[in-house]
Amino acid sequence: MEKPQNKRDVSVLTAIFMLTYTISYITRINYGAVISEIGSAENITKTLLSMAVTGSFITYGTGQIVSGICGDKFSPKLLVSLGLAVTTVMNFLIPFCTSPYLMCAVWCVNGFAQAFMWPPIVKIMSHTMTDSDYQTSIVKVLWGSSFGTIAVYLISPLLISVSSWKAVFFFSSACGAVMLVLWNILVLDAVRTSAKAETAEAESPAGLSFRVFMTPMILSVLIAIVCQGMLRDGVTTWMPSYIAETYNLSNSISILSGVLLPIFSLLCYSAASTIYRKYLKNPLTCSAVIFLAGCVSSFLLYVLSGKSAVTSVFLSAVLTGCMHGVNMLLVCMLPAYFKRHGKVSTAAGVLNSFTYIGSAVSTYGFASLSENLGWSFTIVMWIGVAALGCALCLFWSKRFKKEYGDADHIVG
Repeated sequence: MEKPQNKRDVSVLTAIFMLTYTISYITRINYGAVISEIGSAENITKTLLSMAVTGSFITYGTGQIVSGICGDKFSPKLLVSLGLAVTTVMNFLIPFCTSPYLMCAVWCVNGFAQAFMWPPIVKIMSHTMTDSDYQTSIVKVLWGSSFGTIAVYLISPLLISVSSWKAVFFFSSACGAVMLVLWNILVLDAVRTSAKAETAEAESPAGLSFRVFMTPMILSVLIAIVCQGMLRDGVTTWMPSYIAETYNLSNSISILSGVLLPIFSLLCYSAASTIYRKYLKNPLTCSAVIFLAGCVSSFLLYVLSGKSAVTSVFLSAVLTGCMHGVNMLLVCMLPAYFKRHGKVSTAAGVLNSFTYIGSAVSTYGFASLSENLGWSFTIVMWIGVAALGCALCLFWSKRFKKEYGDADHIVG
């Protein structure tokens, strides 16, 4: 299997994938970022508008499994190109939708298209980088999610102020079109290298049996992944609404406050990676510690809610940042422990799909809870979800290390 021969090659590949992931976020989370403004401008309730986000999470999660399987059978370059092309069109169509139901349909297609990016990228990286380079590079690729989120939360208020929420989607569509061209130019060499690895894997007698995900331990891990998905995307989606409603701020100001969330996610990616690789070396133990930090931050958010907008934004940012750290560990690092089963793309797709089960449940569920029972009760639910994730990871951490090894000695 051919690997990049020097750090420059690794850096170039990492930069390509990070840029692609950045654009994927710009074209995916923009709807959630401006959902409050859409509601105000079009006089549509949060619950109705949230159907599109919930639906896209469902199709994205389902698409992860389909994309993962396809990624082990077809060209990963082609799959990512297809995803970028469709998401470009869907972003362009949203401003022309005349009802929340039509928006939901378009955004569900967008969610499925978005799923054809992550598993193929993971496969290319795993086949063109050493294990050590992969562990460090995957963190940098994940930075793309933060860069994309920062761009959306910075640019959206500006576009809304000079035009309307529709301009956000036209801008995102243009970004997708440019990235589609760049992807097909820049990633060519990477895919040529990966092709040799695909051939080698196809000849391997090992295959991924879905029964490996049916053991009590792995099922518990999947539930923990659902928990982090609920908090990561649910809090990110509704934090601007929580701030606007609790502190009587304008939608533009509350959307802008969301910039702090991805900044903390950047810090948490790096912190979680360092703790994992240098100290704990067990993804479940490390995840339990970070879940606990998220639990504490959500508890403080409950206690201090209504007292300071700055404090509430800060604590929300800590909570979502912690969940990004857990996501990096359980969705990005964990597939390496399943090499003995083969099919890296499939494993990456299955694990990531459970994130979006949580995302789908929380996006609609948190909207309903906040409208019917208030934000205080909703935040209590955040505390409970974080505590459950912590307990599941901690309970199985020793068993996981015994069966799969640690970051230095992965059993494969």
